[in-house]
Amino acid sequence: MKKLFVGVMLVLGGLISSEVAVAEKDTIVIAHRGASGYMPEHTLEAYKLAIEQGADYIEPDLVMTRDGHLVARHDAYLSGTTDIADRTEFADRKRTIQGKEDWYVFDFTLDELKTLRTKQPRPNRGTQFDGQGTIPTIEEIITLVEAYKAAGKTVGLHIEMKRPDAFMQIHKRLDQTLAHLFADISSKDIPMFFQCFDGNFLMKVGKISDVPLVMLIGGKLNQTKDWYELDVQLEPFAGRVAGFGLNKALLVHKDGSPTGIIDKAHSMGADVHVWTVRNDQLHPMFKTVEQELKALYSMGVDGIFTDFPDTAISVRNSLRLLEPLTAND
Repeated sequence: MKKLFVGVMLVLGGLISSEVAVAEKDTIVIAHRGASGYMPEHTLEAYKLAIEQGADYIEPDLVMTRDGHLVARHDAYLSGTTDIADRTEFADRKRTIQGKEDWYVFDFTLDELKTLRTKQPRPNRGTQFDGQGTIPTIEEIITLVEAYKAAGKTVGLHIEMKRPDAFMQIHKRLDQTLAHLFADISSKDIPMFFQCFDGNFLMKVGKISDVPLVMLIGGKLNQTKDWYELDVQLEPFAGRVAGFGLNKALLVHKDGSPTGIIDKAHSMGADVHVWTVRNDQLHPMFKTVEQELKALYSMGVDGIFTDFPDTAISVRNSLRLLEPLTAND
């Protein structure tokens, strides 16, 4: 397997290396909610752009409608990413759950949701594509990926189930529904991961499906509330998951020295996919997103979630070096 090297000065506080191994294989670039830095997130348009930019995987977050359809949204509430606040016909659906007043996906049928139009939720990003897209179903996303595969462009699905505890109240056999879905995707030879923050649900799906599992870990603020530490231990998942999806803040201590979590995961045979790199929201240790990406590649992560897949791919390409010629060449 090809080993890639980069002669890069990596400065993460006290960590300095003049030449480090990047990876035994290419770090995968995962389009976070599609190419969401450019288009409204979780739309077919955002996924298409990500695929055209060369993303290795696109990431659909799944939630469930009132009538049991899996659709792509990051949040169960709808006001941030759709025009529902302007839709007078749905005014009476607004309600308060856990202190948040909004419209919730599980109060709507798929047909009703399809009448909504999507919008850019982040105020610092362009709104020129607002009102053009709709909320896609997972079936529509699979069809999109199939079409690209038929045209010679293979891209994988890195699927996350949001709040399975809540959606199992709508559909008690959610784990079985997902297992059937993953079997269908696998039969189409589409690369795939299944990720979730709920470790119990992740393991439940893993018992009835061969899908590669990724345990998501966000971490928690430490006692002084100035840095992040693990809130879920890795050991219980050793040998049971294909990887860990880690908040990038968990990779280093406050002084920039490595926490060792990447090596620990690798020693368990698990990959490390980190989230989220954004061109317009830099990690405080870096002046440019290119610096941040080079540091992550150099640390040996196996996957990077990013809103701007083209940038991550450009930096990855810049770090590739040809293998040295052998005597047999």
